[in-house]
Amino acid sequence: MNAVERDRIGAAFGSARDYDRHARVQHDVASDLAARIAALDLRDNPRILEIGCGTGFLTQALIDAGVGGEWLVTDIAPAMVDRCKARVEESAERRFAVMDGEYGLPETGEFDLVCSSLAMQWFDDQDMGLERMLRSVKVGGHCLFATLGAATFAEWRAAHEAEGLEAGTRQFAPVEELESMQSDARVGDLVVQNRVESHDNALGFLRSLRAIGAGTPQPTHRPLGPAEMRRVMARFEEQGAAVTYEVVIGHFRRSAP
Repeated sequence: MNAVERDRIGAAFGSARDYDRHARVQHDVASDLAARIAALDLRDNPRILEIGCGTGFLTQALIDAGVGGEWLVTDIAPAMVDRCKARVEESAERRFAVMDGEYGLPETGEFDLVCSSLAMQWFDDQDMGLERMLRSVKVGGHCLFATLGAATFAEWRAAHEAEGLEAGTRQFAPVEELESMQSDARVGDLVVQNRVESHDNALGFLRSLRAIGAGTPQPTHRPLGPAEMRRVMARFEEQGAAVTYEVVIGHFRRSAP
């Protein structure tokens, strides 16, 4: 993904004004991830880096779970940083910054925890991104994330395939590929959850994608004509107008070199 494509994705999320009302799955995933983080053996007053804060679902869930410390909360989209800051407020212990969570990480090993909820699937290379995240934590520090797997939106793609067409929604990494990432540092197995989101119809699904900023198509996608789109939408509705989010949760820990 080049810089222009990253800017397109960041701009789409930054303009997602109705994100909180439509991002039901994202909210639930953040709450789940926060509970896992709250159960860690973090030291007193840990230093925490959050990547891809969005409007603050994970940030708020961590606060509610009683996770303290010194935080650096970041996102690639300035508008999202502002909205997260408005949700939870900045303080001496909680700082905010616009940062590219894949390429802009510090490599000084200064954090006790690096965490991210549903942002890594937008990385160019999640394996290399995870390696950089691990270099950002201290020896013995933790990295926890939730990302999306290849089965995400399988129902929407199936509706296209039934019409001999190709969907423009993003292709995410299969679980088998995610399992190979930095496996020596992984704590236990990856956790895979299939979270189903129902919609009234195909238009409702498409509107929800735009509302959460996730509607940026594959760069090489050819937009469908009106007749093609109507056929795909009809197929999707025949299948029940529901989509699956394949959520993959990973826990990694940096060992001594």
